[in-house]
Amino acid sequence: MDNKLLLIILSLLLPPIAVFLKKGVGVDLLINIVLCLLVFFPGVVHALWVTMKDG
Repeated sequence: MDNKLLLIILSLLLPPIAVFLKKGVGVDLLINIVLCLLVFFPGVVHALWVTMKDG
């Protein structure tokens, strides 16, 4: 439970790091970095989505 709370907080503050901790280096991380560079809010939404889904 604490791990999920930490990922949610990181998703709000530093989305690419949250995605990296959840999925590692891959397509999801690349998508999140691009979204954060374009506009920050979509990167936050994507990070929350990645960290909250199971798997």
